[in-house]
Amino acid sequence: MECEFPTINSNKDEIQEIFKMTKTIAVVGLSPDDSKASHRVAKYLQEQGFKIVPIYPKEETILGEKVYRSLLEIPFEIDMVNIFRKPKELDNVANDCIERGDVKIFWAQKEIVNNAAAAKAKEFGMRVVQNMCSMVEHRALS
Repeated sequence: MECEFPTINSNKDEIQEIFKMTKTIAVVGLSPDDSKASHRVAKYLQEQGFKIVPIYPKEETILGEKVYRSLLEIPFEIDMVNIFRKPKELDNVANDCIERGDVKIFWAQKEIVNNAAAAKAKEFGMRVVQNMCSMVEHRALS
């Protein structure tokens, strides 16, 4: 399967603004395995002062935080959803973000692009980032 080119994306100025407005990040697909990118990125963001909320089908805690099975289970406000899932899964993630109604940023990590899901998220008022690593982008602002 060929990777889509992201036709909907934030620029560097918008990304700087995103990090200023973000406090709580739900990480969809946060692995407990510290060799995985999702774990390394979430740990970095946590170390930078962001509240990390793991979304994973197993485990009770990851990085010292309670694990939820879905975005819809989280009982408090989420600013950003940082996605480490296959591109086809982004449709479901976008739908969950829309159903929640409080997600401001829909961020698909490096090599993850789904323009239809991104368009849907943007239509419902979310800022969208695709095919970019949140850790790399945050470090670039320092």
